[in-house]
Amino acid sequence: MSISTTKTVRELAVEIPNATRVFEQFGIDYCCGGKRSLNEACTAANLPIAEVTKALSAAAKTSGSGDGHLQSGSLAELIDHIVKTHHKFTREESARLKKLLDKVCSVHGKNHPELQDIRETFFDLEQELMLHLMKEENVLFPYIVRTEEANFQNDQPLPAPFGTVQNPVRTMMQEHDGAGEALRHIRQASRDFTAPDDACISYQTLYQALAGFEADLHQHIHLENNILFPRAIEMEERTAAAAR
Repeated sequence: MSISTTKTVRELAVEIPNATRVFEQFGIDYCCGGKRSLNEACTAANLPIAEVTKALSAAAKTSGSGDGHLQSGSLAELIDHIVKTHHKFTREESARLKKLLDKVCSVHGKNHPELQDIRETFFDLEQELMLHLMKEENVLFPYIVRTEEANFQNDQPLPAPFGTVQNPVRTMMQEHDGAGEALRHIRQASRDFTAPDDACISYQTLYQALAGFEADLHQHIHLENNILFPRAIEMEERTAAAAR
């Protein structure tokens, strides 16, 4: 498969099976920074474009559908997947990471002051994420599901309490950007999650868990920014046009 370097990272992440794994491998932001072309993303990260396109071509040939089943299914199914998979992981892993951070900081914080910086950044991020998940689950997601159900039944959907779905989507994407910045700060402070020579098992486990948390949140944001939100906006616009 020929990879177009003028396509956006978002387009490639949606179109190519396992492309997100390639982007994770090379450190290319495909969720919050998905609007850049592949060429721009590689230039910004000082990455060899030929090597990245080769990896993407290989990913396109592998078995599996990537996010295909999530794109072709209903929005309700996609939302159910996001909540039961990524929201659940975020809540459970956040609680685990907070305990690990407290433990590791108490033992190694004196010799590794960057740990306190990481701890404070993560605790702030966790508070913001918990509120973010609540807003999605209690306001935005139910509206999207109700609108889709009304479309299936050829009924007129109830008016949105926020004017248009684009308003909360804009807010959610801004909050995604903030989460991305916090994760980048943690990665930088931890030297790409590289534990020092004197790190104990808990210290090593902490950095492994932070790396896993980052990878899951990237996939989580990708599904919302690049698949759910564009489809929800398109659905609302299509519904409004049919009602005219």
